[in-house]
Amino acid sequence: MQRRNLLKGLGLTAAVATTSAVAQNRQPAQSAQIASSSPWPAPQLATVDRLGHCRVGNGPAVCVVLHEWLGDHVNWEPVLPHVDPTRHTLIVMDLRGYGWSCALAGSYTLDEAAADVLRTADQLALTRFHLVGHSMSGLVAQKIALQAASRIQSVTLFSPVSPTGFRADEAALKALNAVIDQDEAAARAITARTSSRYGAGWLKRKLTIAREAGTVEAMRGYLKMFTTSSITEDSQRLTAPLHVVNGALDIAFYRGEPSHNAFAAAYPRVTFETIDDAGHYTMLETPVRVASIIENQVAAAG
Repeated sequence: MQRRNLLKGLGLTAAVATTSAVAQNRQPAQSAQIASSSPWPAPQLATVDRLGHCRVGNGPAVCVVLHEWLGDHVNWEPVLPHVDPTRHTLIVMDLRGYGWSCALAGSYTLDEAAADVLRTADQLALTRFHLVGHSMSGLVAQKIALQAASRIQSVTLFSPVSPTGFRADEAALKALNAVIDQDEAAARAITARTSSRYGAGWLKRKLTIAREAGTVEAMRGYLKMFTTSSITEDSQRLTAPLHVVNGALDIAFYRGEPSHNAFAAAYPRVTFETIDDAGHYTMLETPVRVASIIENQVAAAG
């Protein structure tokens, strides 16, 4: 019973309707030719010393934006029209094995991910910047912020993994691994993380994003990363403001009291916000609100 409760709490036992199969090839096609209708102006594919990324906007406030486990930069598309490009520059990066960095393999560790982002920031001459993370990259963003505290102006995390990590027992890990290979398992996880609120169209769209986002190798690697890693640096080193945003319709792990307590215990300047009509994927569910939160946090940090 205890194990089943854990699985339920991680959103891995919810019943959903069977979805049509999505293509099984987990190696997204790479092309430097981007359609003119793309919201991404001149995206750059990864090189040996730089993550794939795209610069959106030309404002003085620079934000490095990172993605989740079941999605790459595509998750952030709905937010782009609502961020003022004259005041903000978004540098949206894909981690190794995802999206514009799909061809870049690695060990997929927390240290590697943080080093990749900072090295890319160096290549782009970003001396000071704001950090935005989502879910698993919330953990990566914390690592970056502590390693390069003098460069970070603010940190805004949406449904982040807490500093203590995403702890899962053997049964939960088995269920999470099934998400990588089995559409029905992925559908269960996605549906649970939005409180079964949306219809088949939404589920098909989010499942497609998940299946096209990254390679199987990367997904398995990052799964190990966020279920076995935690923040070990002195969290008091972070002097920049940290804002944690949760969706009220998400699974308990992300929005519950233990997660908030872990952040509050670790960081001296953390604040919290809840979006009542969203679950785990706030940038897809409530993009205007997400854009406003990012802009507000950037403005407050100065």
